[in-house]
Amino acid sequence: MHSDVVASRSAEHRDSRESRNGGGPTLDAVSLAIIEQLQEDGRRPYAAIGKAVGLSEAAVRQRVQKLLDQGVMQIVAVTDPLTVGFRRQAMVGVNVEGDVESVADALTAMSECEYVVMTAGSFDLMVEIVCEDDDHLLEVINRRIRAVPGVRSTESFVYLKLKKQTYMWGTR
Repeated sequence: MHSDVVASRSAEHRDSRESRNGGGPTLDAVSLAIIEQLQEDGRRPYAAIGKAVGLSEAAVRQRVQKLLDQGVMQIVAVTDPLTVGFRRQAMVGVNVEGDVESVADALTAMSECEYVVMTAGSFDLMVEIVCEDDDHLLEVINRRIRAVPGVRSTESFVYLKLKKQTYMWGTR
């Protein structure tokens, strides 16, 4: 099985990935296969992963720790916000005057901001926020996000229903 995993990763694929990763750690086929195993099941035992990728349990444990230490991946529990008391989610487009990174840093520090990305296009930033209810959402947008120095305007996209949320894009 190990040879199938490694053989499925062509040198061309690896070269294109290296040019896209922005100078980050270069990942070999085995590390990519380990990541894919954990994306399928973040609680999969190291022994099972080792069997799938052709390594010992100890070698998988070392590789996973290295991937975690390098910031290549995180192993987390993904929840449905509704089931844990957060009934309102929204994506907020933010237009900035001046330094976009300083505004992004300020928003990143807010616990309600789960996802902050600098973009090209109509908005300088897109920010996903998770709140307890509409009053909480209003407080976060009106009193906190709009109060950040450099925020020129916001546009909110309130989630009515979450249809798909996965983290299974693999390692392409």
